[in-house]
Amino acid sequence: MSSPATSSFSRLEGILGASAISAQTSDCAQYAVDGVVPSAIVRPASAEEVAEVVRFAATEKLALIPCGLRTKLAIGMPPARYDIALDTTRLNGVAHYDPGDLTLSVDTGMTLTALDRLLAEKNQFLPLAVPFFEAATVGGTVASGVDSPLRHGYGTVRDFLIGAEFVNGAGALTKSGGRVVKNVTGYDLHKLLIGSLGTLAVITRLNFRTFPRPILRRGFLAAFENEQGAFALRDRIFSSVLAPSLLEILSPEATRILFGAGSGISSLLVGSGSWQVCVGFEGNQEICDRYARELSRMAQETSAHDGLLLREAQFAALAEQLRESISLLLRTSPLAVVFRFNGLPGQSAALLRALRSFAASSWIPSAVVLRSQGALYLALLPAGKDESLPKQVAYFWKSVDSLRAKLEFHATIPFCPSEWKRELNVWGISRPEFTLMQRVKSALDPQDIFAPGRFVGGI
Repeated sequence: MSSPATSSFSRLEGILGASAISAQTSDCAQYAVDGVVPSAIVRPASAEEVAEVVRFAATEKLALIPCGLRTKLAIGMPPARYDIALDTTRLNGVAHYDPGDLTLSVDTGMTLTALDRLLAEKNQFLPLAVPFFEAATVGGTVASGVDSPLRHGYGTVRDFLIGAEFVNGAGALTKSGGRVVKNVTGYDLHKLLIGSLGTLAVITRLNFRTFPRPILRRGFLAAFENEQGAFALRDRIFSSVLAPSLLEILSPEATRILFGAGSGISSLLVGSGSWQVCVGFEGNQEICDRYARELSRMAQETSAHDGLLLREAQFAALAEQLRESISLLLRTSPLAVVFRFNGLPGQSAALLRALRSFAASSWIPSAVVLRSQGALYLALLPAGKDESLPKQVAYFWKSVDSLRAKLEFHATIPFCPSEWKRELNVWGISRPEFTLMQRVKSALDPQDIFAPGRFVGGI
């Protein structure tokens, strides 16, 4: 843990007030990142105060990590330095909301639940159905880059984030984009903040395009004996005129975890021990009826051995479990390792077969969630501690590299035990665009004070 001089923080107290700063050991421990504990926590109440904190950190050569409710601080590598935890939860206001134009501007510390309630009053929503939803902030969701089951129908946050305000490494208040959907004012610099883990800037405000809430939301479940049948249905849907809002494939192991006793949706389980295809669709009654007919027909034609149409409440329960699939997998084992693979839809079946073969040879239980057209999550779920586990996981990770000669994909490890990260290198092989990433980091954070070491290649 770093130990900056107490006099340094005394000067910061003169800027923000003593109540906005804490150096208590017990408080700081709650903001630890991979076992690295900051020396102080600061809680600015405005973008101007955030800028003051950043300028202070730059002058004192202190490293800081922006955070909200800390649900996804486990993503990334351990920080090389960490002096200040910059808590953004006091930045939780609504700067602008025009329901008629479907535009919204909110401060980064607003929680997703508060945002959802706000939009529901105008019968609108944002498709940010991400894991840890009940205890996550808007800023943390964007900075972590986690995706949603709704990406199939609505895209990722990159598709509906239209602007941002942030503080760069020089402590300057900066803007990118705007509050209108069609923005031609310059480069979309705010897109760089998505998934950056706070290594480029401190986000203070985010502008979104909102969406009308659907009239009806329904679902369909189909069970198959093997993944070939599940992929056949998925491909049939892709080649049809249907445009579902949600489309996921679950392995039998993932199905048992998400649909198990206590989940609240165990009654929806069809074909126990089977591969499940989960489809969500929305619209008026006529549209939903057509989806039901078409999906039932396609399931029969691809030899599904069970199928179930879900009404509004049933689908809502299923969608919640799918939203929390990653967090539920993590709860299954204290040593869970979650891998994320992004590849071409046409290669996902071959990639899945190879990954499951590697997982089986490691003798570690695994579960798979295939999201939309290309994002594949595989979780290794050790039943208990074993001295050989780190080597087994490392061997699996090394085996993944052997596939690159045959398949095109990108792989990372979003979640794993902290003590394994340096051995595994959670960001995978170096990327060809790494030099450009370094230049962006140097431009926005020239003194390397934002979450140093947490991102790709030690950025």
